[in-house]
Order: sequence, then structure tokens, then C-alpha cells
Amino acid sequence: MAISSLDEARVQNLPSSAYYIADFITKEEEQVLLGKIAAAPKPRWKQLTHRRLQTWPSDLTKSNTLLDSPLPSWLVEPIMRRLLSYPLSVVDPQTHIFSDSPHKEPNHVLINEYKPGEGIMPHKDGAAYHPVVCTISLGSSLTLGIYGKTEEGTTDTEPTWRILQEPRSLLVTTDTLYKDYLHGIAEITEDVDLSPTTVSNWDLLRSPEDFTRGRYERSTRTSLTYRDVIKVSKLGNKFGMFGK
Repeated sequence: MAISSLDEARVQNLPSSAYYIADFITKEEEQVLLGKIAAAPKPRWKQLTHRRLQTWPSDLTKSNTLLDSPLPSWLVEPIMRRLLSYPLSVVDPQTHIFSDSPHKEPNHVLINEYKPGEGIMPHKDGAAYHPVVCTISLGSSLTLGIYGKTEEGTTDTEPTWRILQEPRSLLVTTDTLYKDYLHGIAEITEDVDLSPTTVSNWDLLRSPEDFTRGRYERSTRTSLTYRDVIKVSKLGNKFGMFGK
């Protein structure tokens, strides 16, 4: 879908604000990215209980600070250039999704690999980041659950909304959706009960016909999550590698 502004990609059935672009990258770009991820040195991978991940350019310190270091070129082109090229609206063509962030662009990328049956508990991304999250999906579709809180302050057991993320798509979440709600991926091998009434971004999907049976069997899905870490230490250039 060619769009002239992010407003055209807004997910209308959610609290403010989420945007979904089904064809953010091409199939060729997807394969290049998967190849670069696979070719990363083994120490780059951190094995967690229910998924594994890479962190670029580095982990945050205990004080939620990023040691200043550039992202590798394959994570910059074409994704960041394309991401910053979308104006928020046609009324203000100079304003993009990171215009209000401290560094005016992402400086941190998490790469998560989810095999069928793997996921992540409902959570918030926290205060270390400017409240904009941009996620590119590779390899497989799955649903992201958006969770609210009960009157007692506990997390709802079932998602209030679901967003279906297709391969090569971009999902942007910000504002109320970032600050007030949790998001998570259920640890299942198949997404079920998929329909225009249960999937918030159904009208923005590239291939809704792939889900007309109401279910989708997952395969390995890799996500790239771009964010702007608020605190950056310039000492990272000289001493970050040595932890001094």
C-alpha cells in the first residue's frame, strides 16, 4: 500500500495511536535482512526461556543508558530512511513519527526470534524509551495482543484487542497505546478466531484472504523493533567495549 502520510495507515479500532503498513519492505529486502540476522556472530544471540534475541548496537546499562554507538548499515538502510520519510499527516509534511524524540530517529534495535509456540508475556516497554515503537515483521504472521488492567490493577487475562502482523509489515505504536496498555504474544502454535471483528487492523492487511478460515498456523517469525533510547552516554565511543 502506497501512502502519502501515516494518517492513512492509522488503525482506527484502537486507542491512539497505532499505524500499520502491510508492505513496508519488499520480499527481497526481507531475505537480505534474514540473511544478515542469521550471519551475526553467535555471541550476539541471547537465549531466553521462550525466544532468543539480538540487541543492536548494545544492551542498555543498569541506569537505562545506551552507550553511544552507530547502528550497522544493514539496520539503517532502507528501514530508517523509509520510516522517517512518512509524514504524520499531509497537513504537516515535515513532521515524522520521531520528530519529537530526543535524537529525531531510532538509535536502538531489538531483534526477536519466535518459533511456533513461543511468545512474550504482556508488558510495557518502559520509560527508557521515547514512547514510539516501530516493529517490522519477517518470516511469518502472528497476532499481538493489547491488554488493559482490571479494577484491581492486575493485567487482563485476555487481550482487549489483537493486531495481526504479516511478514514485511510495519507496526507503529505510540501515545495512549504505548503508555497505558500492555502488549504480548501468546505462546501458541496457531492463531485462531481471526476475522474482521476480532482483528483491529483487518482492513489494512495485505492478504486478508490468507486468514478467511479464521486461523493461521505459525512458523518462525523474526521481528525488528526500532526505538529511541532517551539517555545516551557519549563515553560509549571510547569505553563501551570494555565496560569502563
